[in-house]
Parts: sequence; structure tokens; C-alpha cells
Amino acid sequence: MSTIHQFPEKLAVLKLASGADVPEWAESSSLFSITASATETSLVCAGRSVPTKVPGDRGLTGFTLADAGTSTTTGVLVDLLTPLAEDDVTVHVITTFTTVWVLVPAPEVERATEAWRRRGHTVEPAPLA
Repeated sequence: MSTIHQFPEKLAVLKLASGADVPEWAESSSLFSITASATETSLVCAGRSVPTKVPGDRGLTGFTLADAGTSTTTGVLVDLLTPLAEDDVTVHVITTFTTVWVLVPAPEVERATEAWRRRGHTVEPAPLA
């Protein structure tokens, strides 16, 4: 099966106002993402400096597939998300050109890793850059 990498820092997925600028407190981490739509601006960043008044989910652990292939690889999301859905694990998903990120709330990390292991995946710490 696949190797899934677990990243050490805690991340946050935050909802900002539509058209908002990136706040000064937003810190980069293993994943830093800004997504804008007509109704909101979403920010994924390190959770350590996020003001409590900002709406969003905090304390998320990031996981990636060690070798996700290319942007045209099929079935990656199904392989990663099916075991989690079967175990009722809440997630946020972010994709880049070649990487699928699955963000799992801290209280559900152990259930997520066990669900993946039961499906034959290996979960290990992400290599240091």
C-alpha cells in the first residue's frame, strides 16, 4: 500500500472576510495556503499565533501521501479518505499540484492513523526538510 507522512506542527484552517489580506500573524509551516472565493477567504497556516477571535478549526495535524504521483494520478483521495469516512473521522482536504493534504483534528489523529493502518498503509513522521 502507501506510506503516509504525519507532520509535527499544529495547523489551523481559518475563515476570513471575502477579499481579506493575509494577516500579519499568519505564520508559514509545512502547509501555508490561501484560497479565495466570492464569499470568503480561507487560510491554512501554523496555529501558534492565530488570535482566538478568528473563526476556524485549530489543532489540526497534516498528513500527506509520501508518493502521490502527479496531478493526474487517480484514486488518491479515495484511498486516503475512505478509511476515515468509515471511522467517522472529520477532515479538511487541501490539494496542491502534486500533493494531497489531509488535515485531522488532534483528538481524532489516533483513530485516523489506525484506520489507515488497518487498510495496509504505513503512517510515519514526515522527513525533516
